Amino acid sequence: MRFYDENILPYIIDKACSVGQVMKLRSQVVPQARGVVLEVGMGSGINLEFYNPDHTTLVYGLEPSEGMRRKARSNLAKSPVKVEWLGLPGEQIPLKDESVDTVLLTFTLCTIPDWLSALRQMHRVLKPDGVLLFLEHGQSPDTGVHKWQDRITPTWKKIAGGCHLNRPISELIQQAGFEVQALENLYMPKTPKIAGYIYKGRAVKAS
Repeated sequence: MRFYDENILPYIIDKACSVGQVMKLRSQVVPQARGVVLEVGMGSGINLEFYNPDHTTLVYGLEPSEGMRRKARSNLAKSPVKVEWLGLPGEQIPLKDESVDTVLLTFTLCTIPDWLSALRQMHRVLKPDGVLLFLEHGQSPDTGVHKWQDRITPTWKKIAGGCHLNRPISELIQQAGFEVQALENLYMPKTPKIAGYIYKGRAVKAS
C-alpha cells in the first residue's frame, strides 16, 4: 500500500480535489487567510493560487505525504506567497503556542486519524484573536444519505487515503475548543451526495 499511497493516490486526490466546483469553493475561503497561516494538509498546493499576498506573510504547509509534497512542486514554483513545509502529521505541529494568525483546513479533517489531537494542536498554535477557516465534506443531515455514508466509509477510507465520508465537521471543531462563528452547509453540485455535503465556515477560540 505504501507505493499506492505515495505514487498513485496523490494524483487521484489532486484530480478529485481540483475539479471546477471544488476550486470555486476554495476561491471563496482561502483569500480570507491573514498574516502567518498554517495550512493543515496542504497536499499538492492546490490552494496556493488563491492566497492574497497583500494579506499573507507566510504559509506553513503541513503535509506528511512525501508523494504529495513532490506533486506540489509546480504549484510551489508559481506561489504568490512564501511557503515553508512542515512534513509531519496534523497531530504533531512543530510550531510555538499562539504563533499563527490563521489555520486553514480544506478537505483535510476527513483523513486525519486522530482528529481531536490534531484540532487541539491547531487550537494551541492559533493566536487568541486568530481564526480557523474550514472547507470540508462530511456527515449529511439527511438520514438516507447518512446511512450510506456509514456503510461505505470503512471501505472508502482504505482506498481514499483514510477519508471518512461521515464526520460531523462542525461538531468536531467545537469539541476541540473552538466556537463556530459562521457556517454554510450545501451539497456540492454534480457530486454524489455521500461525498458532497459541504461544511464551509470560520471558527475562533471559545472564550
